Amino acid sequence: MAACSNSEADISNLFKPIYLKEVPHLSHYVPNLQTRPNPLDHNPYFNTRHLRDHGFYLTQSDLVLRHIENDPSPLPRFAYRRAGPRKLIYFDPSLVRVGIVTCGGLCPGLNTVIRELVMGLWHLYGVRHIMGITAGYRGFYSSEPLPLNPKLVHHWHNVGGTLLQTSRGGFHLNDIVDAIQNHAFNQVYIIGGDGTMRGAVKIFEEIRHRKLEVAVVGIPKTVDNDVGIIDKSFGFQTAVEMAQQAISAAHVEAESAVNGIGLVKLMGRSTGHIALHATLSSRNVDCCLIPEIDFYLEGKGGLFDFLDQRLKENGHAVIVVAEGAGQDIIPRTDSQKEERDESGNLVFLDVGAWLKSELNNWWARNHPHELFTVKYIDPTYMIRAVHANASDNLYCTLLAHSAIHGVMAGYTGFVTGPVNGNYAYIPLEDVAQANNPVDTKDHKWSWVRSVTNQPDFVRR
Repeated sequence: MAACSNSEADISNLFKPIYLKEVPHLSHYVPNLQTRPNPLDHNPYFNTRHLRDHGFYLTQSDLVLRHIENDPSPLPRFAYRRAGPRKLIYFDPSLVRVGIVTCGGLCPGLNTVIRELVMGLWHLYGVRHIMGITAGYRGFYSSEPLPLNPKLVHHWHNVGGTLLQTSRGGFHLNDIVDAIQNHAFNQVYIIGGDGTMRGAVKIFEEIRHRKLEVAVVGIPKTVDNDVGIIDKSFGFQTAVEMAQQAISAAHVEAESAVNGIGLVKLMGRSTGHIALHATLSSRNVDCCLIPEIDFYLEGKGGLFDFLDQRLKENGHAVIVVAEGAGQDIIPRTDSQKEERDESGNLVFLDVGAWLKSELNNWWARNHPHELFTVKYIDPTYMIRAVHANASDNLYCTLLAHSAIHGVMAGYTGFVTGPVNGNYAYIPLEDVAQANNPVDTKDHKWSWVRSVTNQPDFVRR
């Protein structure tokens, strides 16, 4: 067989097989389910006859590719079902009982998602029994649900936090699923981060094991943007926007002092997306430290060496550090090495406070008679607690409506989110296992290096 030319090989890669990542469906384990026409047929404000005749409803052939670039590797390509309304639904809206829960830490947009779930279920599908589960997973079995309606949630998108309240931990599988049965919920919407999604997988699996006619959908929430597969998580753009205010304040403080350093700690336990995007957006940052890049303090090419040069050149500097950066070089006591929060995550030490102390010690050792100021700003709770900006509010609306359409169509055990700009239905287990680290080998990180001119922290 003759060898292919480069151009022929490139073309052949375009025709690699595409595998559908199917999501579970209630009909897979609940027998004799009845379908009915989608009530959107009779909703003149959402669906018109003109739209119905031109592809308003999605079909089995509407797919979203996970990777759209021409990848020369032999790995297969995957696709997901595109999110949106289907012509037939598997629930009688008059019999639907919904449970909505928020878990984990705060994030801009939580209240918007809750509001839009209520609005979409009520106005699009005519659902009237919608309940909010208070205080996270433990609320299923420890408190009475809160009835929700459009009038109650009307203003929620203008309020930060979650008006359903939240908590970490409290995950007792059988108690939760028993409560779902006792409250006769047949649709459960779970909003939370990676730990919450792993819990949602277990809830779905137990519901499927019991063969309950209950659809479970996860709506991924993480201000750090560390959820894998989807393009981004809600609240992230708001967080970057708010982070810039902290960076601007740090820059003013640093510039107004002799040998001034502004130090800003931003959210990001395992990924540095907020720090990276805030650095690129502000252009006032001299060094960006993220969990994906190791750094060191002393010696040539280290942080102190770089800052010494920058202070001599400009008289001030701004450092942005993600909360998960440098955790391997911060001294820990034996008890701190084992300390974990209620979700089982290792408790991180305050890299900002540690770095401030190290900076002061470094300067005192090397320049004992010169002025030096470090202003440390930690805007974490200010950023987490604000309401979503316009872009995130729109995103939360599309997420909520995509989830509703998928559940009404009988899908379960899935997450909804944008993939390459199109909203898709992704298996819940895939998202629970995926992560989204900063790719330090791509152009975006190179852009950070070119903007800050910071060292690569590689010992030579």
